[in-house]
This record gives sequence, structure tokens and C-alpha cells, in this order.
Amino acid sequence: MTTRRRAWPLFLWAVAFFVMGAGTASLAHLAWPTNGAGQPPPAPPDFPSSPPPAQLVTPRGSLSEAEQSTIELFDGAAPSVVFITRVTVRTDPFRRRVLEIPEGSGSGFVWDRQGHIVTNFHVIEGGSGARVTLSDGSTWPAELAGAVAEKDIAVLRIDAPEELLTPLPIGSSHDLRVGQSVFAIGNPFGLDHTLSAGVVSGLEREIMSIGQRPIQGVIQTDAAINPGNSGGPLLDSAGRLVGINTMIYSPSGASAGIGFAVPVDTVARAVPQLIEHGRVIRPGLGLSLADPQLVARLGLRGGSLVLGVEPGSPAEAAGIRPTLQDRVGRLRLGDIVVTIDGQEVSEPNDIYRQLDRHEVGDTVQVGLVRGGERVEVPIQLVAVAAR
Repeated sequence: MTTRRRAWPLFLWAVAFFVMGAGTASLAHLAWPTNGAGQPPPAPPDFPSSPPPAQLVTPRGSLSEAEQSTIELFDGAAPSVVFITRVTVRTDPFRRRVLEIPEGSGSGFVWDRQGHIVTNFHVIEGGSGARVTLSDGSTWPAELAGAVAEKDIAVLRIDAPEELLTPLPIGSSHDLRVGQSVFAIGNPFGLDHTLSAGVVSGLEREIMSIGQRPIQGVIQTDAAINPGNSGGPLLDSAGRLVGINTMIYSPSGASAGIGFAVPVDTVARAVPQLIEHGRVIRPGLGLSLADPQLVARLGLRGGSLVLGVEPGSPAEAAGIRPTLQDRVGRLRLGDIVVTIDGQEVSEPNDIYRQLDRHEVGDTVQVGLVRGGERVEVPIQLVAVAAR
């Protein structure tokens, strides 16, 4: 059977064409509005989006009087603080030349305009030379002017122009009080010109120097002192030098809030001698004393055994007897020092503590045990070069 498609009437085709044309014209009108000339109007200008609300900046305001004082202290003292690099000379066998190898670092400060730099002895110990970097960034080779290991003090000298050298004002340490504010400036971990603040935590402390002699009158502080601070200045609130940061007590090796500084009164006595003579002259008895271990092995209790007496010294004139060895090798023990000016002596360091309170030429009363009997003799103190 044949299927016929029904033909749409002509008027239906006309209606469909009219509807589709009108729809297209309507859409065109919506998409492209025209001006009076039949042309689309220019695109509207792009209006900027609303600006974000301005961030409010709160003025800093005035610094407190304490803050301003600390800033002024640092600004005044920082040009005096230096960075010290200890170097060792080594030979390169392949290139056949001598090299300077940095081996350690620490801090120091300018003492005078003649180029003298003060630091700790242990900062430069073991090196064959040192370099000093000033606050302007210039670096200068340094020579050792003098050192005293038993006080952990060393003086270097650099050939820098006076205008680059700013000495620190010197204070005093005998009148410090616990609770007084102090400030440490140095180069901890190589970070130059770092300031830490604290207080005097204790006075009249005693620490052992590298020379295994007691340093007395040491200042204890809670101002943070870390590796690299050694040799740097400890200042009072007026910016005056009151000590040299020298040691920390710390199981971990970092600052634990217990630091020690060699008192400036000790420094002020030693540095001029080191500059002039290269060594420190201290008062002595003119005696050589036995090591405490030897005294213990000999079964002696208390006191310090005299091993030798300097010829021509006041001690020899006072009749002090040294330890001798007879012809068959037996020891004939000498005198045993048991008191100095009435203060008991149990080891050589006790004698050094007493003598540090005196000057060359002073006379002290020395109590001895000689053959089981107590004897007391006056001895005039003589000049001895400190190590």
C-alpha cells in the first residue's frame, strides 16, 4: 500500500515563516540595541570596581624612656665592638703556598685610638694570627700585644686609622649591685652586633681560667651570652664597660641564663701592663709550690708545700726552706705554707687569692709548718710575671 505524506497548506508555511522571522528580529534587538541611525551604540565605559577599604595604620607612638635609653646605649657602644677571627697558617703541599685558615671567632672592643683591641685570651688561643673586623666592615690583620691566660685577657693591635676607632668609656666593677641593669654586645654565632639585656645576678663569683688560676670578683649575669660573645663588653646602663663576657654555665652549650664576665677592675689593671710590657706583673712570694696532687701523694694534710725558693728573694732572706733531695734520693720536705695574713691556705690557689689583693712591695705575714712546728715570718712581695 502506498503511503502519502500530507502536504501542509500554503497558509501554514507562511505563518511559520513569519513567526521565525519575528523571533530572530526580537533576539537581534535584545543582543544589539541600535541608535537612531541603526548603528549599535558604543560600548559603555568600564567603571572601576570599588576600591578596597583603606587599611588603617596605627601610629607607633612615642617610645618609652627605657626603650629610648637602650637604643641610645647600643648606638653609642656598637661602633666600639669588633669581630675577631682566629686564623692558623697552613701550607698547601700541592700549590706550595701558605694559607690562612679561619679556625674560630669571637668578639672584642676598642680600647684606645692607638689600635689596641681587648678580648679574651681563649678567643685567640692556639691560633697563629687574628683578623679584626671593625663596625664599618673593614678587616685588619692583628698582632698580639700581650696576654695573660690566668686572667683570660688578651690585647691585640691593628694598624687602623684613628677615625675608625671608637674606644669604650671605662666604668668600675667594685661598686656594682645585684639587680643592676647590664647589657652585652657581641657576635654570637657570627651574628654581628647583637644586643642582649639583663641584670647583675651575682657578684664576687670565682671561675677557673685557662691558666688554671682563679679569677676572683667575677660578675654573674642573666644577659644572654652565647658562643661568639666571648671577649665582648658587658656595659652598665650608662654605656660604660664593667666587664668582659668570658664564660657561660650551660649543659647544652647555649645560653642558660648564667653568664660570667671578668670584672673591669681586673681588666683595667692588666691591659696597660700588657700594652707596655706584653705581660702582667703581679705580686709573688718568690716561691715555687708543689702541685696539690703531689701533696696528697705525700700524705700531707692542708697547706701548700714549698718546692723551691728564688735566690736573692725576700723569701730566702726570711729563711724559707725548700724541698730537697738527699744523696740517696730521699726527699727532705721543705716548709709548708698554711696561712697568709691569718687566712688559711689549703692549696696554691688560696695563696694566689690572697696575693691578688696586694701590690708588689707589700709585706704579708706567712704562717708555716716547719718540722711539725708553727712559724710565722714577714715576707715582702716581689714582682712575678703572670702567665
